[in-house]
Amino acid sequence: MWNEKKQTSPPADSGRAVGFIIFFLGVGTLLPWNFFMTASQYFNQRLTAANVTANGTSGVTTEDYNYDSWMALLSQLPLLLFTLLNSFLYQCRVTPRLRVALSFIAILLLFSLTAALVRVDMLPDTFFSVTMATIWFINMFSAVLQSSLFGEVGLFPPRYSTLFMSGQGLAGLFAALAMLVSISSNADQSSAALGYFITPCVATLGTLLCYLLLPHLEFAHFYLNRRSADSVEATQELLSSTDKKGLNNNAKDHEANGKFIREQDDNQERSSVLDVFKKIWLMAACVTCVFAVTLSVFPVITVRVQTVYTDIPAWDKVFTCVCCFIVFNTMDLVGRGAPSLVQWPSKESRLFPVAVLSRLVFVPLLMICNVQNSRLTVFRHDGAFVTIMALFSFSNGYLASLCMAYAPQLVRCKDCETAGSLMTFFLVLGLALGASFSFLLGKLV
Repeated sequence: MWNEKKQTSPPADSGRAVGFIIFFLGVGTLLPWNFFMTASQYFNQRLTAANVTANGTSGVTTEDYNYDSWMALLSQLPLLLFTLLNSFLYQCRVTPRLRVALSFIAILLLFSLTAALVRVDMLPDTFFSVTMATIWFINMFSAVLQSSLFGEVGLFPPRYSTLFMSGQGLAGLFAALAMLVSISSNADQSSAALGYFITPCVATLGTLLCYLLLPHLEFAHFYLNRRSADSVEATQELLSSTDKKGLNNNAKDHEANGKFIREQDDNQERSSVLDVFKKIWLMAACVTCVFAVTLSVFPVITVRVQTVYTDIPAWDKVFTCVCCFIVFNTMDLVGRGAPSLVQWPSKESRLFPVAVLSRLVFVPLLMICNVQNSRLTVFRHDGAFVTIMALFSFSNGYLASLCMAYAPQLVRCKDCETAGSLMTFFLVLGLALGASFSFLLGKLV
């Protein structure tokens, strides 16, 4: 039994099934954020209509609930807090499978609640409070889900991290297309919104089933169990080497075995979180900067950009959905997939942090587009806004994907999960910082 050799080379990803599942898992992790963000028009219209109805007259000044800014902030704060909490769950040996499965179930239930509330008449303050609470809790579970999955995906070859990030990019496009279909349909607003929120319920259920299937695939099983297999092999080799030693060399054997044990302990023991952070701090800082810049203006500023063709009602109706959400998510998806073809700058290059910092130029560029009631407008044409949005979103997806792919390459295999969890925390930190900055920038335009 001890002479049996462990499989040293991974089996083939038959039919690329593991790649597809990891891509689909990426989609599932960002459905909560994207579906609530893309539904900005629905929530703002419902809050305004409910407020007018409650006051009994349209002449009464309605309260500005500032849905977009609060949605962004209350999405990112729980992501930040519970991504950090997930690190403690990891230390407490709560299994990733349990964390992921329970998170998917909770997200499914909260999406179902949101869909059910479409048909329920509520006072504006009550509806706003329930919506914000739902956003908080659904992103709380999404944080645990993302952090756990990033850690597991980090155990696979780097291209699977790129697939996972690409899936996250598709989540936004999926939500935007669902909203476009909802807007373009002839159904009444209530029916359209109900269909829109049922869509992520079905998608989340499908993602959960794919995750439960993943460990049963040979290719995934090899990587997900590689660390425990290495530990068993080390123990077997130690016992085998001990059996071969003669009693007449007892002193020498003790010394040799002691050295062997120390080497195995060094090889098998995980590094501390601080030691892992010291190796990936630059990638962590870069991913924070990337998402801080993005969330500072998207969607709070970009949803306020108007078309110059207001005399074309059909285009005016879908302008925000197409030019803001679909353009952003399409180019973000392209950017996330680009590292599978080319990875430049390299992780050692000094140009990498320079490229990340250069994205700061998009903040003033988007603020001087044709933003509603803005005194800063310079670029009025739709084409200028679409061009800026395309470059803005491509750079977001490309640089973020590179950061998440590079980080696990900087640590040992057994530290990949820790590196993935840390990178997720700093990714969410960037989102939270950007959401906080959006309140200030929203008042400047």
